[in-house]
Amino acid sequence: MKYFSTRGGAERLSFEETVLTGLAPNGGLYIPESIPSLPEDWKTTWKGYSFVELSVAILSLYISPNEISTEELRDLVEKSYATFRHPDVTPVKKLDDKTFILELFHGPTFAFKDVALQLLGNLFEFFLLRRNARKAPGEQQEKLTVVGATSGDTGSAAIYGLRNKANISIFILHPKGRVSPIQEAQMTTVTDANVHNVSVKGTFDDCQDIVKALFADKAFNAKHRLGAVNSINWARILAQQVYYFLSYFHVQAQLPAAADVELQYVVPTGNFGDILAGYYAKKMGLPIGKLVVATNANDILARFWKSGKYEKMDSVDGSSGGEQTTDASGVKETLSPAMDILVSSNFERLLWYLAYENAEGAGEAKRDAASKTLDGWMSQMKSNGRVEVPTPVLQTARKDFIAERISDDLTLKTIKTYFEDSTSYISDPHTAVGLAAARIIAQTNPPNTYQIVLSTAHPAKFSEAVSRALDQSPTFNFDRDVLPKEFEGLLQKEKRVIEVERPDIELVKAVIEQVAEKN
Repeated sequence: MKYFSTRGGAERLSFEETVLTGLAPNGGLYIPESIPSLPEDWKTTWKGYSFVELSVAILSLYISPNEISTEELRDLVEKSYATFRHPDVTPVKKLDDKTFILELFHGPTFAFKDVALQLLGNLFEFFLLRRNARKAPGEQQEKLTVVGATSGDTGSAAIYGLRNKANISIFILHPKGRVSPIQEAQMTTVTDANVHNVSVKGTFDDCQDIVKALFADKAFNAKHRLGAVNSINWARILAQQVYYFLSYFHVQAQLPAAADVELQYVVPTGNFGDILAGYYAKKMGLPIGKLVVATNANDILARFWKSGKYEKMDSVDGSSGGEQTTDASGVKETLSPAMDILVSSNFERLLWYLAYENAEGAGEAKRDAASKTLDGWMSQMKSNGRVEVPTPVLQTARKDFIAERISDDLTLKTIKTYFEDSTSYISDPHTAVGLAAARIIAQTNPPNTYQIVLSTAHPAKFSEAVSRALDQSPTFNFDRDVLPKEFEGLLQKEKRVIEVERPDIELVKAVIEQVAEKN
């Protein structure tokens, strides 16, 4: 299996090269040359597989055994998920007759990003150790400088996946004051020598733009050998496909035998990585219905499925939608801050497939046509802040997805509703966005549809929103009902962080240079 850039070019990379490179030199994202089909007997053979066994089976479809043997892959997977607190890694819970919740927050940082980033950290280390072992005595060792931007959970998950890894330094940019106190503390209280937190006075989109610009700077990239941990890295999307399959089997086991059912996944999303993994699973052959894109007031994705316009600002009213406070960049500050994003990086991958399905020709010519179309769309997006796709492309997008936008008020009401329900389930605000969208979509679903809502973070990571929703409930006690022992005293620990006064790539480059000189 080889990988190529969504924006074209003759370059084809191995899985190893794709993982270590992250972002393509032409600014595109790497995707596989083809999406593999599932084995004919997957429904019976995989039915009783554990998360680790499913991971090995699915990853093996994308990774040649000539690159990573089955035994090596199993060792990497076992090592990655030994850090999770639940034996199923990503367990499923039933909320009511038609709704299940897929809990993705049982990793070391209590967020769904752990599923991919624990594996990615081990892949980085595995590849570097193998490369360095092949070098002659005295030859310079290969090192990797990992850079990433976070709106909250990616940062801590990446840090916990890479802390103290051999030959790896990690720099995580986060928007100052725009992540929850717990999220900030999880990042900045890690004091391993190879971990560097950079607080940027700006937005997540500013941080993300800086990271992309660093990769685009060929001289700087070559000098420091940059690696990506954001969901632009293909390995993250690959790892996240596994829990769609695991939850499929676990939910099917709880439904009536031989029932004619359709499973519908509802995914709270900002950067589009988590739901894109579901798209790949579906295209591989997982029999599921439309994927539901659940957004907050930063609704660029919801607006796309409504109009076919992918634009930072709503061209109808000139806003980014919603009633929350808007900063100068147009980002809405919401109770679900990890989704406070104007431009969804991973959406480019889906746009390539939409262009491909509507391109003429076959084989390499069809791929080239799709890449050329995609490159044009992204150029328009960069220069104008918007692009409108042709009607046939939008119709193709609507075959696999539907979208819904959820306000902060409804987010709070949803947290309260599920707590006061018979299940007494406490969700974080991002999960609540998914639950709220699920209820809206369910009203028009066929009666045989069952919903699986992805729960992306532990509620303790967003204490302000959860407490605001539930403080008036007489039976609620945050410390008793929500706070895990791992978070106790976290906010009081010593922090180590580098502050950058404005979103300026040169300032961030200077930070990386200074650290490199010391090492």
